[in-house]
This record gives sequence, structure tokens and C-alpha cells, in this order.
Amino acid sequence: MTVEKILEFSAAPAVFDAVRASGKKIVHCHGTFDLVHPGHIYHLEEAKALGDVLVVTVTGEKFVNKGPGRPYFNDKLRAKSLAALSCVDYVVVIPHVAAVEAIDCVKPDIYCKGSEYADQSVDVTGNIQDDLTTVEKHGGKVQYVGSVVFSSTKLLNNHIDHLPTATKDFCKELAGVCPPDAFRDAVDAFQDVKVLLIGDIIFDKYSYVKVQGLTSKASIVSARHLYEETQPGGVLAVYRHLKGFTPNVKIVSLLGTEDWAQREVRSVVDEADDLIIRNENFTSVVKHRFVSPMQEGKELQKYFSVNFIDNAPPSAEVLDSVQKTLESQIKQADIVMVMDFGHGVMQKQIRDYLQDKASFLAVNCQTNSNNHGFNIINRQYRRMDCFSLDETELLLAVGRRHIDYLAELQKMRSSFYANYAWLTRGSVETIGLKDGCPPAICFPFEAEITDTVGAGDAFFSTACLAAAKRYDGRLATFLGQLAGAQAVKIVGNVKPICKSTLLKSGMTLLNF
Repeated sequence: MTVEKILEFSAAPAVFDAVRASGKKIVHCHGTFDLVHPGHIYHLEEAKALGDVLVVTVTGEKFVNKGPGRPYFNDKLRAKSLAALSCVDYVVVIPHVAAVEAIDCVKPDIYCKGSEYADQSVDVTGNIQDDLTTVEKHGGKVQYVGSVVFSSTKLLNNHIDHLPTATKDFCKELAGVCPPDAFRDAVDAFQDVKVLLIGDIIFDKYSYVKVQGLTSKASIVSARHLYEETQPGGVLAVYRHLKGFTPNVKIVSLLGTEDWAQREVRSVVDEADDLIIRNENFTSVVKHRFVSPMQEGKELQKYFSVNFIDNAPPSAEVLDSVQKTLESQIKQADIVMVMDFGHGVMQKQIRDYLQDKASFLAVNCQTNSNNHGFNIINRQYRRMDCFSLDETELLLAVGRRHIDYLAELQKMRSSFYANYAWLTRGSVETIGLKDGCPPAICFPFEAEITDTVGAGDAFFSTACLAAAKRYDGRLATFLGQLAGAQAVKIVGNVKPICKSTLLKSGMTLLNF
């Protein structure tokens, strides 16, 4: 009987059309329903009492944004649990993040939300208004039900081992000083931070190809071109991340005068934020990667990369223009964020000026194939307030292969007189330091990787906003990890991290 209640998403609309045609009133509830508990029972029974047929739609497991380990139960088990309830007539798993598509599928007479959502300010996703509009579009109305309220998330976090012990312990400790509501307030407070962002613009070009095999004469790999896209990388990617949290971001960089580059920048950067120096003698940086089409559940496979980068540094005249632009803006900034990829703009003149004049300086000095062995943070900089390195960058700075990562990061933080320092070690751990606080050791929140390109930039963006607000070192590290976990599920920089997803994941992990 329960199997008959469970409908495929594509087939469900026709079933509900027939129900309406018979004169029955449809009531609709939507959610994750990860762990069915007494609060759900009351919610669903009160909803069913409002009509004739109760339809429950469930967010598909691939679209649940509640952080690591969620949903705990897969689509089949969650649907079966709901279908087993006598008050439920139909269950549909929805292959979308939000509820709008579910409402379009059901077209309910009454759409039920939990009583706690009568106050829309509790909705961190900002989707409730879209839900209400969609219900009204189909001639329905919204009712708030649920006389008994429990939290599936709190029950799972406290009583079920759906997270690795170390991750759970870290989140529980942080929740003691920053519970979910405080976390939300902390992230919302980023909107007042004034950021002056400087660094290298990179255009990431992805050519998707299908490998056909070796050529018969030269034995080289042959591939058929499928399609391609250009993404805003480097400092442009960080700009997009930051703009999701604060409107107050000014961007300083160098760009060539190519028409295509101007169009790409204008599609990303608001004109009022654009302090980019254009110069006809500068080549806009392009990193052209040849990759295979995405496969479900697998990391993006990359074959080859071609970089378009100037070898010679910009002229003194160009660097003077950059410095004058910085001089006009630096006193208004709460934080100056440097994205140094070693591709042109961050020359000694500019580095020295920022180290002397920035009231709060955040530095991300990256190692890549073009600058390997040259763009090393402790050779390029002497002073900063916070910085982030990956494992390779720290090893190059230390000059040894086998090190005590925590000890060396602590030494480096002290040498720069920095308040904050982070070391991201990919799938191993992230170490966060703040002056006067114990180290924060945080483990990865996402195990299924799509593409690691840009993950460090996303981490740096949110961690530095936290540093600018002088937040607890554990909270700053946690925020960076949340951003990085989002970024590794995105191909390159095709889209920025999402504030509402970060809020939802973070509040879920801190709900004890």
C-alpha cells in the first residue's frame, strides 16, 4: 500500500489533476523529513484535517542543503516512512532545492507550513515569499499548523552518529559560544563591512571535450570538442563571493583592453565598484583548461591547461596608477583583501604600500604552475593581519617537506604579527589560529568533490570577513570551511557561494 502512495515527480501532476477533477480538496506539506518524529505527526494530521487528500513532497537527497551527513536517510527510506502514515495519501520526492517546483507539481488548495514559519524572519533561505506567491498563483492559500514542535536536526545532532566524531565535537563546542541564532546574526553583520579588494583578474576558460583515443600516426591523444564556457576567476571570483554578504566591495586590478574582457568584467562587477586599471600593453590573464564533461558523483577530470599570461611586470606608470587608486580608497576600507596569484598587479611597490597603509590587511599569496617557487608569502610580505595558505604554500615557505604544521603556522603568524592565520590541507584538516585563542582544528564538511578550483578563494572570502569583525577564531574557521564545502561542489567559478546555503548549513551543524 505504501508503494502505491509514492509517485514519481514526472507522473504526479496528472494524478493530482484527477484528484481535483473529482472535487476533492488537496492539502500539501513540503520538507526534508529526515527523521520522522512526533512533531511531524501532529503537523501532518492537522494538515490532513484541512482537506480531503494530503500530499507530502520531500526534497531529494542531492538537493538538501543542511551540511555534511544530511540527509541521514535516503530518498527511498524517507518516502517510505511518510507513506506508512495513515494520514498521508501521496508522497513525491522533488528533484529541486526549493519548494516552488513542488507547489507547481501539486497545485494545492491549501499549502501548510510549520507554525514557526508564520514569522518569515526565521527563514534563512529567503524562499518563503516565493512559496506563498506560487501557492496564490494556483489559487491556493497558506495555513500554519503544528501544535507540537521538535527539530529533526537537533535530534540527529544529539543522538545519531551522522557526523564524524571530530566534526561533531568541533561543532558542539562552537555551538556553546555561538548557537544558531547568534551564527545567523554574525553572518548578517557582514553587510556593514567595507572591503577594498585587490588582486589578479583571471578568466577561467573550460573547453569540454570527449577523448576519442590516440591518433594513428603520431600517438597523441585526440579529443572531440563539445562546448566551452568562460568563468570569472581570481579576484573576480572573490568579488562575487563577497557581494553575497556585503554590498560594500571595491575592486582594484589590472586588465587589458580586449573587448571580450571588458564584457566579461561588466557582467560581473558593478560599475560603481570598478576601480580596475585598463592598459593596452597588459594581457588579460586566461587559464584555458581542457576537461571532460561532468559525470554524476565524480570529480571533474582535467586533461591539459594553456595559460595566457605576461612574463614582464607592468610598467612603472601602470603601477603608479594602481597606487593612486588605492590611495583614494584605503582610508574608507575596514579590510584590504589581497588576492596575489603572481600574475602582475601585486608588485613590490604595491605590496609595500599596502603593508604600510592598510589598517587591516588580509593576504592570500598563492602558488601555481606559473609562479611556483617565486610567489612565496614570507619572501613577498613582512606584515599582515590575517592570511591563508594551503599545504604546498606553507611547505615552500618553510623550506622543508616534513614539518609540524601547527607549529610552523604559529611561527609564521607570529613573524607577520598577524591576528589570524589559516592552513587548509584539503581532505585532511584546516587549522585556524587567532591571537589569544587555542587553535581551531576543523575537518572537511564535504567528501564528494566536483572541482577544487576556487575552494581556497571561497574559504578566504568568508574567513576574512569574520576576521574583519574580530570574531572568535573557531567561528572564522567554521565559516571558511562552510564556504569551501560549497565551492568544491561547483565547477570552477561558474557561480559564487550562496549566503542562504551557508546559513542553512551552519545553523544545522550548530543546532544542539
